[in-house]
Amino acid sequence: MKVLITGASGLLGKEITRVLSGKDHEILRMDHRNGDITDRDTVLALVRTAKPDSVVHCAAWTDVDAAEIPENRTAVYRVNVDGTRNIAEAAESVCAKLLYISTDYVFGGGGDVPWKPDDKQFAPLNYYGRTKLEGERAAEESLDRFFIVRTSWLFGSGGKNFVRTMIDAGRNRDTVRVVNDQIGTPTHAGDLARLLADMIMTDLYGFYHATNAETEPGGYISWYDLTREIYRQTGSSTEVIPVSSAEYGLSAAVRPLNSRLEKSKLIESGFQMLPDWKDAVKRYVREMGKQEL
Repeated sequence: MKVLITGASGLLGKEITRVLSGKDHEILRMDHRNGDITDRDTVLALVRTAKPDSVVHCAAWTDVDAAEIPENRTAVYRVNVDGTRNIAEAAESVCAKLLYISTDYVFGGGGDVPWKPDDKQFAPLNYYGRTKLEGERAAEESLDRFFIVRTSWLFGSGGKNFVRTMIDAGRNRDTVRVVNDQIGTPTHAGDLARLLADMIMTDLYGFYHATNAETEPGGYISWYDLTREIYRQTGSSTEVIPVSSAEYGLSAAVRPLNSRLEKSKLIESGFQMLPDWKDAVKRYVREMGKQEL
């Protein structure tokens, strides 16, 4: 299969490139160096020349706080909405499947009931979430053969992420303040990439949720819980102080309190659930240790 990957130099893009390359697919990489997804003519020309069988659309503006800055909003919209529409229309023009990476931020974040893939109670709390929701709609309106996969709390090698930030803080600080009222599950980019590689080989189109599995059914966690597990595994003595989102008060963008994503549709469709989140953190910590030897 010939697969075009947008955002190929990003955290998830690198992982999906690695996984698909290992399966002997022909990989076409697209990032800011060789293609501007906001330029419709460029996208159409590139895709129509390459004629991929599938497109994995990882490219996005992901700096949630920077997206709240008024001067950035045009650029955020062009990337997350116009860029997605351009990619989707180009994929449709060559009869390619599209897999679009989205986020729990499309939901309002209220209550404590996990969001299901086909829920429609959209009420994004920040501009990033609004543009990702519009990106979903652009994909859905542009073609029939699409997967929209929502994930949350992404971490992995080759990019800035919360787990790496906390590991570094655990080496350099006596205490850290971490919110304990935002609830969800982290996602290892490598684990997610393996699922996406399996998914694009099928025609089981639609909306999915994918994060690492909870340790026990319904065992969603907070960022505070995640940090404590990171320090348990790294042996850090840094004290983790739980605070509410209101007490933390450093973020320009409002974050949802309920980021629980219900993932049983993966099993129902015949896909394999991602491994337990504690195992994912363990593998990442080990990988970071090897990189620093």
